[in-house]
Formats: sequence, structure tokens, C-alpha cells
Amino acid sequence: MSRLQPLLGALRRGLRLPADWRERLKFHAPDALAWRLLLLTFIFTVVVEILIIVPSAASFHERWLLDRLQSAELASVGVEALPYSAVEDDAAEQLLAIGGVQAVVVGDQGVRRLLLQAPNLPRTPDLIDLRQSRPVTRIADPWRTLFGHPDRSIRVQARPRYRSGDFIEILAPAEPLKAELGAFLVNSLLTSLMISLVAGGLLYGGLAFLVLQPLRRVTRSIEHFALDPEAEGDPPSDRHDEIGRVERELARMQEEVRVSLRSRARLVALGEAVAKINHDLRNMLTSAQMASERLADSPDPEVARVLPRLERALGRAAALSRNVLEYGKSEEPPPQRVRIPLAPAITAAAEDAGLTAEGVRLVRSIPARLSIQADGDQLHRVLVNLMRNARQAIESDPTRRTGSKGVVRVTASTEDGDCIIHIADDGPGIPPRLSESLFEPFVSGRASEGAGLGLAISRELAANHGGALTLVETGPMGTTFALRLPH
Repeated sequence: MSRLQPLLGALRRGLRLPADWRERLKFHAPDALAWRLLLLTFIFTVVVEILIIVPSAASFHERWLLDRLQSAELASVGVEALPYSAVEDDAAEQLLAIGGVQAVVVGDQGVRRLLLQAPNLPRTPDLIDLRQSRPVTRIADPWRTLFGHPDRSIRVQARPRYRSGDFIEILAPAEPLKAELGAFLVNSLLTSLMISLVAGGLLYGGLAFLVLQPLRRVTRSIEHFALDPEAEGDPPSDRHDEIGRVERELARMQEEVRVSLRSRARLVALGEAVAKINHDLRNMLTSAQMASERLADSPDPEVARVLPRLERALGRAAALSRNVLEYGKSEEPPPQRVRIPLAPAITAAAEDAGLTAEGVRLVRSIPARLSIQADGDQLHRVLVNLMRNARQAIESDPTRRTGSKGVVRVTASTEDGDCIIHIADDGPGIPPRLSESLFEPFVSGRASEGAGLGLAISRELAANHGGALTLVETGPMGTTFALRLPH
């Protein structure tokens, strides 16, 4: 009783109900799909009713007329059996009453003979010729009778069955047919309506069980997932139809999204850590650059020879450190294009990639004075990544003969206004299982020194220049990459 006190108090005061009671008493309408399915079932039921009632009415109407024609034909046979076809007026009225008609006419060889006299009619009767009745006319006749004038009469012609002649014609009032047709339609309507309702209810119930209920389960799963992606939902059913496939695919996609969200969370944490490391790294690089400036005063010739390479490496490292946060946005900075001679750029990249005359060596074939419009630092990163990967693949080949150091060949040519640079090695090639996903992040080949980001970054840098980086071929004889850049 205590639970009802808030409700009773609100009703007495005429105030609004508490929020929790309003939520409990709220009318929850079925979803739109259920209403549409119910409406569709109702429409199908009405269509079935029409398909049943209309032909049944036409059949009943024609059968009623044929019964009257048969009775009139039998009466006409009896009349002709009398001498001179003489029939008393009382006997004629009885014959007409038995047949339910007002007149009988027999046609033979173009001659019409009135066997039973018709009364005077207030309206001209309508003609129904059953000898050449069309389907549309047969369907329309019952409704003309049902909604026609009360004084309407019908002239019906048909071929005789029990006597000779061209046709037999009767004249009958439409009111008895109208009454019997109405009763027949009511009974038929009730019967077919009951059948249609049962069939429609079974159809709706089957669809609700087979379609609506699983779809509601899928909808609830999506709603719960939207509220809390990390929460585990209900397992998919073991159905083998399309809905079962939808449930399993939805569960698979939700799991992929969960994995992606967890990976993104880890990447966010990693980005914060990289930002902290980047700050300290920039300080270290600043100190290294200051130390390299002091080395410039050293009289040692070896120091003077390697110092430019050290300064270039420190400069690129500092620039890369400055761009780490920009790269953390999954976007490389736009390229600053300048005219770059290709031969010196390839030589510098080969030195940073570890290609030497004593180890894996560089062999290049580049047209003289060939230059391209590109960002110097980004082009250097791409070339270093490709050459370093080639060197590591050669050095990690366990099947290479002793004393064979390996070669990285770089060739360049122009085609359709673009410069195409081929970087080829004679290493063991890329495993087939990795060739399809080679340019995806964190995918690496045989050499396991890197994190698997070099090729992904290189393709992105090439695309930023309006070019492309593709794998031309790979196999036991080596691997070839093609770098296409605007000339």
C-alpha cells in the first residue's frame, strides 16, 4: 500500500505524477517495422478477400440464372406438349411461379415464340447473354444486380439443353436474385474473413518469430554496443539463414571495433610517451649539434671527412624530431619542392643506408644532369628506407655464398613526364604471405630490425608528392621497387 501512496496523492491533488511512475505508465508503441508488417498483413488479407469474393459472386449470379433457365426450359417443354400449345392463364402463372420467371421465349431459326406471356414492366429489362459472356461482364453483373434499381428486371438468354432451338430466353425480376446474392455474399464474407484472419495471424506470427524478434535482438545489440563498446554483448544465434549471418557479421565487426578502440587507446598512450621522449630527444640533438660544431675546428683529416655526414644526419634528426607531433596527427607535412639533382641525392642516401664498397655496394645507372622537383628531406627518407631494407634483406640471407656481399642497383628514367627510380637487390625476396600487405604499418619482411613502418611512410611520402611507390617484382633472385615522382 505504501508504494501506491505517491500515485494516490498525485491523483487527489491533480498534480503530475512522479517521473518514475510516468516512465512506468508510459505507452510503449511497437516499432515501425512491426506496424508496417501488420499493415502489410492487413492489406494482403483484404486482397485475398477480394480475390475470393468477386469470383464467388460472379459464379453464384450465373448459377442462379442458369437454374431459372433450366426451370423455364422444362416448363416450355410441357407447354409445347399440349395441343396447339394452349395453356390456361392460371396454369401459365403457376408455371411461371414454379420457374421463378415472368416470361419464356424460345428462338428457333430466327423465329421468336413467346410460350409464357410476360406482364407489363415499369422499366426496360437488362439483357444478359450467357452464350457470349465476357469475363469482365460476368464480374460486373452481380454488382449491377446488387446495387441496381429495385424494379429492375433481367432478360437472360442461353442455349437450350433439353430441347432444340437457337436460344431460350427468360424474363425474371432482379429482386429475388438480389436478396439471395446479398445473403450469399454475407456468408462468404464471414467465412473468408475468418479464414483470412487465421491465415494472416499465422503469417504475422511466423514473420514476427522469424524476422521481427531476431531484428529486435540485433537492434538491441547495436544500441548496447553504442552505449558501451567495451561491454560484451549476447553471443549470436546458431541460425544458418541470412539473419544468422547478419548476427555473426555484426558480432565480428563489433569485435573488430573493440580491438580498434583498444589499439587507439594504446596509440594515444604511445603518443603521449613519444611527445615526452621527443622533448628530451630534441635537447640531446641540440647538444650533439653543439658538439659537432666544436669538431669543425679539429685538425684531424678523418674528422673533417666524416663531419659533413654527421651534420647532415643531426640536421635531419632534428627536423624529424620537430615534425614528430605533426606526424602524430597521421599526416606528413606538405613537401617543400625544390629542384634536386638525382645522382647526389642517391649517393647521400646510400651512405646513410650503410651501402659501402666493402659490404653491400651500390651500383647506379642514372642519366647525367637528371633532376626532379621534390622535398629533399622526404626524398632522402624514402631512398634511405628502400636501400636500408635492401641491404638488410641481403645481409640476412642465410643461403648467400661466402664472400658474396650483394648489390643494390638503382636506375632512373623518365616516362610520360615522370621520373621512375628502380631500386633492386639480389637478396632472397619477400615471402609471398607478406607481399600483399607489405605497405601496411607494422608489416616487415625477412629482416626484423625495424618496426615495419618504413615502407608505409615511404608510400605516404611518395603520394604526397603526387607519385607512387610500388613493388615491381620479388622472388629468389631479388626484389625490385619502383618510385615514380613528377619529373
